[in-house]
Amino acid sequence: MSQYILAIDQGTTSSRAILFNEAGAIHSVSQQEFKQHFPHSGWVEHNPEDIWNTVRETCHDVIQNSGIKASEVVATGITNQRETTIIWDRETGIPVHNAIVWQDRRTAEYCESLTAQGLEAVINDKTGLLIDPYFSATKIRWILENVAGCRERAEQGKLAFGTVDSFLLWRLTGGRSHLTDATNASRTMLFNIHLQEWDADLLELFDVPASLLPEVKDSSDDFGTIDSDLLGAKIPVFGIAGDQQAALFGQTCFKEGMAKSTYGTGCFLVLNTGTKALKSKHRLLTTVAYRLNGVPTYALEGSIFVAGATIQWLRDGLKLINMASDCEPLAEQTPVDHGVYLLPAFTGLGAPYWDPNARGAIFGLTRDTGIKEIVTAGLQSVCYQTKDLQKAMEKDGLRPIALRVDGGMVANNWVLQFLSDILGATVDRPKMIETTALGVAYLAGLKAGVFASLEALEEQWQCDRRFSPEMTKEKRDSLYEGWVQAVNRLQSH
Repeated sequence: MSQYILAIDQGTTSSRAILFNEAGAIHSVSQQEFKQHFPHSGWVEHNPEDIWNTVRETCHDVIQNSGIKASEVVATGITNQRETTIIWDRETGIPVHNAIVWQDRRTAEYCESLTAQGLEAVINDKTGLLIDPYFSATKIRWILENVAGCRERAEQGKLAFGTVDSFLLWRLTGGRSHLTDATNASRTMLFNIHLQEWDADLLELFDVPASLLPEVKDSSDDFGTIDSDLLGAKIPVFGIAGDQQAALFGQTCFKEGMAKSTYGTGCFLVLNTGTKALKSKHRLLTTVAYRLNGVPTYALEGSIFVAGATIQWLRDGLKLINMASDCEPLAEQTPVDHGVYLLPAFTGLGAPYWDPNARGAIFGLTRDTGIKEIVTAGLQSVCYQTKDLQKAMEKDGLRPIALRVDGGMVANNWVLQFLSDILGATVDRPKMIETTALGVAYLAGLKAGVFASLEALEEQWQCDRRFSPEMTKEKRDSLYEGWVQAVNRLQSH
């Protein structure tokens, strides 16, 4: 009898449920978008009930439409938008405030004050992270300081904090499981990645009561059981990982030096560094790639805040295109050296700049500039930002030996060819591009015994198409130099 694994992929703009079989193939999919809230400039929020309802409904739909019984699902995995912060009441399960999304920059001034106090080195040494509004710690502190009564309730042990995985797990298990995994914990700026535990000094620094925090488990572990009244059967949750780490796992980048780059709302280049937590000298993050049997595997990560969201903005904000797929034919009609550089710093610049106050700009506009040049510049901006990360990794002595790509944008062949050209590296697109959901299905399936080993998973990975560089080094360098100049002009304002 076939065995099925339910993967919950809770992203920044939508929630998806995907049912995989034991061969790692998709059996059925359900997806729902939900509303984004922007209460002030640089602030980004979600209604946690929207997150919960879309997850519950997509899980229900994917089983209903698949023609199988819920009892045939042997395990569930949860992968999630990372750093996004939710605090809720332990009695009622009701959140005390909207979720503060990873993109949110409201704590930028507080982060600057921490840096001015000379605290970045100690925080980086413990967590592998840089001081930035991106991470959960300052978001937690903001809620405790700014939502009436929260500080007192938290200190009385009446509230719970979680990244989105923990909140969903709490709801799915009827409040029985307040847990997270090491990958999500490593993105809070409260977790010591070397000791693999919450750090008392950091909790004191950010004034976060320890009672708020979930227990940290392996990425493939027993996280509890989904209530039978939700989906029609008691289904164990056996895997949890933040979305970028899940994608690394789904791309089977298990060997040191292997890397993946995901092109979703943001872009995240993650390089497996094995059992060594390598410290970047060029403002990349050291993070937990996954933890199995109590042993962490580490990674270097470069985070770009805006990738696919640029295309959403071209579509919904500027209304230059009707749908994302319109971009590829427009780019094909446009020379790569059209002279326009679009910098999508809508919520600041991520790695390696870490400039929370930067805002978007377009340079190089002339009377000849039209829709196709601006759209092409938007696509190219994603590739230039990836080049920024590649350069930083190279300076740390860690050029990736292989780049596997995934996410919604990789269906665009023009983007992947330009990416290969600007990186001067081969780019591999797998046959299965839903690697984030697949990765957490793999983690859950390992615990359930559906998959025997990491080696067995490696054998499932298949390349759909390899893109190799066709551009001359001179042209590549010239185009990238234009990008660097544009970034410098943006930051000088």
